[in-house]
Amino acid sequence: MLPDYRVRQRDYLLEISRALTSRLNLSEVLRLILQQATDMLNGQAALIALVEPDARYTIRQSYGIPQPLLDQLRPILQRTENVDEAVTALERNLVAIAESVGLGFWEVVSLPLKVEGDEFLGALYVFRIRGGGFSRDDRRILQSFADQAAIAVNNARLYEQLTHEKRRLDAILEFSADGVVIMDGAHRIQMFNRAMSNLIGVPAAEAIGKKFEEVLVLKNKRAGTTLEEAEAKGWPMVGTSPTLFVEGDLQRRGGGVISVEITFAALLNREGRLVNIIADVHDLTRFRAAEEMKATFISAVSHELKTPVALIKGYASTLRRADAQWDEATVRESLKVIEEEADHLAELIENLLDASRAQAGNFKLTPVELDIDDLVVRVAKKFEAQTRSHKVIADIASDMPLVFADEARITQVLSNLISNAVKYSPPGSEIRITGRATPNEVIITVADQGIGVPPEERSKIFERFYRSENAIRRGTPGAGLGLYLSKAIVEAHGGRIWVEGNDDGQPGSRFSFSLPRAA
Repeated sequence: MLPDYRVRQRDYLLEISRALTSRLNLSEVLRLILQQATDMLNGQAALIALVEPDARYTIRQSYGIPQPLLDQLRPILQRTENVDEAVTALERNLVAIAESVGLGFWEVVSLPLKVEGDEFLGALYVFRIRGGGFSRDDRRILQSFADQAAIAVNNARLYEQLTHEKRRLDAILEFSADGVVIMDGAHRIQMFNRAMSNLIGVPAAEAIGKKFEEVLVLKNKRAGTTLEEAEAKGWPMVGTSPTLFVEGDLQRRGGGVISVEITFAALLNREGRLVNIIADVHDLTRFRAAEEMKATFISAVSHELKTPVALIKGYASTLRRADAQWDEATVRESLKVIEEEADHLAELIENLLDASRAQAGNFKLTPVELDIDDLVVRVAKKFEAQTRSHKVIADIASDMPLVFADEARITQVLSNLISNAVKYSPPGSEIRITGRATPNEVIITVADQGIGVPPEERSKIFERFYRSENAIRRGTPGAGLGLYLSKAIVEAHGGRIWVEGNDDGQPGSRFSFSLPRAA
């Protein structure tokens, strides 16, 4: 039979072990270790120092130690490669500090915390009144306690890391730009992120628990293999691809569809059984819009290029006919058309080059102090002379402040805006150019009485190659570059450009751009 005190020690240690191993919160585990160790050693105070992931040896928790004493201890724990040395150094310093604050009759007992493989986690330090040595059984009990405490600390740390990784993964999935759906083997949705809710308009709380196919209704499959089709062929099995994709349209709540590509990945356990299916839903709307814009651009540019080329070739071929004698007036008129169309062709090519430069951020400016009112009047007169079907009016004060700008580029902006106004305004209408100054900038506005720009298109018309529905429907010529280049030029000057409806509610648009005032 064991002596009574040995039985009590054993039972006490078992009780502590159960209490320690049943907890996974690190702070709670550390607090319990400190309390129990202080009780076992008849101590008055204790602390735990742990090796952090970045190799620093720091005090993580204390019990019964005044804050001023803790403040003296923390600077001692510096980064060290020799952890055993750090443990003994801290113990010596604890004794020295205790003596310096009038606690010289105290001693410090240190218990290293190690797990399998002798991995050092940290150490437990207990303050107690000097005297009373430890027997062999006492040391065995203390070592068993330290071993159990180390296991508890290690488990709590692993759980803390696992919880942190889970929160990080949840955050990555929740705020992913793509829609993410995680389902079980029966296709019941377990996770439905924010992007997925935004794509189809279904809240996550409503989607979770339902079948994938009930929530994500795929229509107009264009490529790939659906989940049902793949599973009918045995997916996922050994030898088949662990991922598959399908492209089509997803039904949106409230009507309409959205073009997507869905990638499915199978998550298997060690026995090869299906645990989860992860679906990544990528929105192809912008890609499809870009493809359509590209096709529209190619069509428009082809038309824009073919027209002057056809005219140049036609007039040149006519002038070269050997069986005809042309009078001087006809020759001059033909050469004039050839010259104008060649200029048109050169302008289009230069616009394409400018668009490429703007996209690459290589717009070069040669700014000077510029009389913006004088420039507006000159550009308006040029258009007034060129068009007989519209009235171009420069209604701008002659004392406008100077701007610091590239004259050729600002002329290009004005020409683009007035040219667009001419294209989209009915014959006989008025195009008015006005200006006003604020303390920091000068604002120029080109107002027309044309078909106007719908509110839903006002944020898009400055995009590269974008052409409005009205322009396409009316067959108005253009490559969708003028407003894009105007925006790039104005922003390169530090200004801004925008479009509004007319103030009086009449048909038409008001295109405005600003330039910083010269110092």
